[in-house]
Amino acid sequence: MTRNIFVLMAGILIILTAGCVSPNVKLFTDATDPLQEFTLEGEGREKILLIPVKGVISDHGRKGMLRTEPSMVQDIVSQLRLAEKDSHVKAVIMTIDSPGGSVTASDLLYHEILAFKERTGVTVTAVLMNIATSGGYYMALPADLIMAHPTSVTGSIGVVFLRPKVYGLMDKIGVAVSVNTSGENKDMGSPFREATETEVAIFQNLTDRLGTRFIDLVVKHRRIDPEKFTDISSARIYLAEEARDCGLIDEVGYLSDAVDRTRRLAVLPEKSRLVVYRRDEYPDDNIYNTQALSSRGRLQLVDLGFPDLAVSLKPPFPPPGTTV
Repeated sequence: MTRNIFVLMAGILIILTAGCVSPNVKLFTDATDPLQEFTLEGEGREKILLIPVKGVISDHGRKGMLRTEPSMVQDIVSQLRLAEKDSHVKAVIMTIDSPGGSVTASDLLYHEILAFKERTGVTVTAVLMNIATSGGYYMALPADLIMAHPTSVTGSIGVVFLRPKVYGLMDKIGVAVSVNTSGENKDMGSPFREATETEVAIFQNLTDRLGTRFIDLVVKHRRIDPEKFTDISSARIYLAEEARDCGLIDEVGYLSDAVDRTRRLAVLPEKSRLVVYRRDEYPDDNIYNTQALSSRGRLQLVDLGFPDLAVSLKPPFPPPGTTV
């Protein structure tokens, strides 16, 4: 009997090794699993959806050996779509803890949040946590209420456009790269040669135009004192009270305060439910659980443009380094 089992196992191993069978072993939940609703507190039919936003803003997902993670854009939009289908969701609170990210991903989230509000009439609150700079603030602009934690850092209203340069090092070690192009500007931004004056001017024009778009949206959504405008457009960062004084946020408070304020804004009962969409259930879950699949490692006080090297080095230029 033991010998037969051994022969059977050996045969299975041979088949697997030969590639005839591809094992499908799933150890963890990932992006292929559906989101489920969990209640954090409260009761009744009316709901406030809490969406944690943590990490670098990107529209690139991650596929690892054991699990697949959706991009932040995909994850947040999926939650907004579920909320839109649920008529009992009367408000959404987004807790934002992000130094920014790519121009396009930030703009996509801005657009999706704004469109969600317009389609549903649902109240949206943005709560700025540790850091909500650049794209982290950009995506908060459509909110009916922007509240910052007392120790939050926000601002950085601008764009940074990074281009790596390695040609100096290559000269030292005697390495060169030959490039054939169909047009004189086709290899703009190449790290293997110095940029021409014309290319530098083109890059600066792109950066200025993206920065102007960001500033124009801030002016559109926020009532900025003209005397504060120059300071804000310099892309500096602010603590919460400074951000309130210059009009970037509405209030300073804790997350529990934001929940109470959102209930009042949406005219909801005091015991209305606070819910989350997750792929995993957590014991003793509460409003401070940020374990969303879109989370991305450590945060930086200022986004230096190196949030994801694998994405940053994709041609024609590094999108995550251009934060808005």
